[in-house]
Amino acid sequence: MTSRKRAHIAMFSIAAPGHVNPSIEVIRELVARGHRVSYAIPASFAEKVAVTGADPVVYTSTLPTEDDPEAWGTELIDNIEPFLNDAIQVLPQLVEAFEGDEPDLVIHDITAYPAPVLAHRWGVPAVSLSPNLVAWQGYEEEVAGPMFAELKQSERGRAYFARFRAWLDENGMPDIDPDRFAAPRRSIVMIPKVLQPNADRVDRSVYSFVGACQGDREDQGGWQRPAGAEKVLLVSLGSAFTKLPAFYRECVKAFGDLPGWHVVLQIGKFVDASELGEVPANIEVHNWVPQLAVLKQADAFITHAGAGGSQEGLATGTPMVAVPQAVDQFGNADMLVSLGVARRIDTEAATADALRAAVLGLVEDPEVARRAEDMRRAMASEGGTARAADLIEAELPAR
Repeated sequence: MTSRKRAHIAMFSIAAPGHVNPSIEVIRELVARGHRVSYAIPASFAEKVAVTGADPVVYTSTLPTEDDPEAWGTELIDNIEPFLNDAIQVLPQLVEAFEGDEPDLVIHDITAYPAPVLAHRWGVPAVSLSPNLVAWQGYEEEVAGPMFAELKQSERGRAYFARFRAWLDENGMPDIDPDRFAAPRRSIVMIPKVLQPNADRVDRSVYSFVGACQGDREDQGGWQRPAGAEKVLLVSLGSAFTKLPAFYRECVKAFGDLPGWHVVLQIGKFVDASELGEVPANIEVHNWVPQLAVLKQADAFITHAGAGGSQEGLATGTPMVAVPQAVDQFGNADMLVSLGVARRIDTEAATADALRAAVLGLVEDPEVARRAEDMRRAMASEGGTARAADLIEAELPAR
């Protein structure tokens, strides 16, 4: 009988909560099963990784961080160029760090460009861990092709693809098209299948949906519902796109002193509570909260509809008002609306009246409650952390 016991698994990610957090419980589970996990990550997330039992392999990154989200620019080339630039300077760091201690298997976030190159160099399998939606059959023609067509005609775009081609050639991957570099051989998708567009056209021989991999999050602390709170509302726009004091003031205006309601308002690190003006006693204001702990007791959730927040809302059966801010959040917001568990309000329309009407309309609608419970049960059956670990172990080379 072949054995897959105590393998050395190398995980690669970038310094972004939305990319590290979904992997944490999976890594913890792999370590608990006896595997040695090396986790390549910038220093700012090394401690978070270490508590799982994995060994942080620290590298220096040039990518913008959540402290400066505007550094990502506004155009498509602004969004993708930093990943290639960073990969080119990170790769030699990681080659040196793993020299003589190469892993049996590479697992990686979708943004970790050096990981597939390293797996090729070492001759080991690579498995992508996707924290958001994945490509479906027809995606290239319907989305990627039109999106990149104009870019490939620009001087900057041509230079980007030429540099990508040269980097792949230098690393012995001449058969890999830069356009297809992100297409994985095998992928574990850590979102609920209901959030995936065109899920019926996703190649299940490549992509396996396992749903949320959340864990109990005890290390983040708890939250206690105040006595007398008939309804609880959580407001959180995540960690990056939170420099919105005017939006938070509208939330205070909408729900301050609303009879029976208690509000947990997370404002992030870019806004000071003093910018909100006078805050009524039924609203508690924090820079950060243990989101899942609050959601387990909440009746409604105003969210930016990031992948993490969306699936936590679904996993707890909490009706949501989606106020998307960037990238995939707009698509996630629309998916949540289509599932019948959310309403979407764009930032410029997020007045106190609109927010209050949306929240009250959701919690008073029995059909929303029924659908939210259906979604919660469906997610619970997807397997989560344990199934993700099973699928990763199945990719280990037999010894």
